[in-house]
Amino acid sequence: MATLGAPAKKHKVTVVGSGNWGSTIAKIVAENTKEHPDFFEEDVQMWVYEEEVSISKNSKHFDSSVGEAPQKLTTIINKYHENVKYLPNIALPKNVVANASVVDAVKGSSILVFNLPHQFIGRISKQLEGNILPFARGVSCIKGVNVTSSEISLFSEWIGEGLGIYCGALSGANIANEIAAEKWSETTIAYDPPVIDSRAATPTGPSPSSSQINLTLTITSADEEQRDARGRVSKARLRPVPSDYPPLDHAIFKTLFHRPYFHVRMVSDVAGVSLGGALKNIVALAAGFVEGRGWGDNAKAAVMRVGLLEMVKFGKEFFGHSVHAGTFTEESCGVADLITSCSGGRNFRCAKMAVERGLSVDEVEKTELNGQKLQGTSTAKEVNSFLKTRGREDEYPLFKAVLDILEGRKTVDDIPDLVAQADS
Repeated sequence: MATLGAPAKKHKVTVVGSGNWGSTIAKIVAENTKEHPDFFEEDVQMWVYEEEVSISKNSKHFDSSVGEAPQKLTTIINKYHENVKYLPNIALPKNVVANASVVDAVKGSSILVFNLPHQFIGRISKQLEGNILPFARGVSCIKGVNVTSSEISLFSEWIGEGLGIYCGALSGANIANEIAAEKWSETTIAYDPPVIDSRAATPTGPSPSSSQINLTLTITSADEEQRDARGRVSKARLRPVPSDYPPLDHAIFKTLFHRPYFHVRMVSDVAGVSLGGALKNIVALAAGFVEGRGWGDNAKAAVMRVGLLEMVKFGKEFFGHSVHAGTFTEESCGVADLITSCSGGRNFRCAKMAVERGLSVDEVEKTELNGQKLQGTSTAKEVNSFLKTRGREDEYPLFKAVLDILEGRKTVDDIPDLVAQADS
């Protein structure tokens, strides 16, 4: 084993997406690239979907020479270092560079952070195909999974297979506005370093004890095929990260994302992290139902207990090759995100309102969400369809109860007897 000196090259980072959460992640990453110049280029490119935005007279950024005439959002961000539309009143580091061209934004970047609505993954991947470094690596901050009656796929694997790269996932009890305001929170990053990149031992458990980067070289066979979260050979044909870059392992990703107000725990369970961000929305609907019924905290706690068990069971049954129960029970992406979602998230609030007002959740969506749809309702339908195809829906009584209530076959009063099946 030979120890290397300081790496000859540095990682360039691009954040693909600039909404509320994307801008918050760009802020975090840019603070760290500036603090760690040995490993990262200081400037962080942030791809912005270009649109025209007016700055009101009441804004501190109002320019009388321009007035309220619409300006390009990229121009505003680069001039005032604030995303006035999607993350107002939060200063972005000056090394965040807004770029309207996604192809130009990713040019030369070895770390790509994806943070955009999942509906755009396919289109953006097509634009980026052939325009990224062949050895680039990604982290998806897009919560949830894609579920059909026949298959479950991870957004990180959509991205990875579309671009021919490896992509991990970030998820947790992460309300963007609170994090942007530097209120303390935690997150979980799942990254299972490809064998082809192995230069140093990388922990497979939860958080490494240190974020110190160990630049050591070990000889590893590059002929082993990369496997996906289900143990299947990945469609992505990876290229190794060149040895003159710092190794892309748990330690360097913790260095890139960890802040005093945003604590990072590293795991290797990409499927578990992704599933946690999706399945917790079904449980949040159930929590909202019992809260709206006026049953109080004891009932809500019972729903959360059963829901967490079903989340773990689902992960182990369908992603048994890679899922760890501890990802759900010990990490921010699991139990912590579940608690947050069952305390005040949109799914919880709308389900609670529906019961209180004697309306369907669909009706509440229309009046409260300005045309947006709840993730929990669609996930409940998709997951139950997936389970029914396999004759397994009765093994997940809470998930099934939520769908039955949404579709009018059961009522909230049926929940205690229905979930009792989980303990029988």
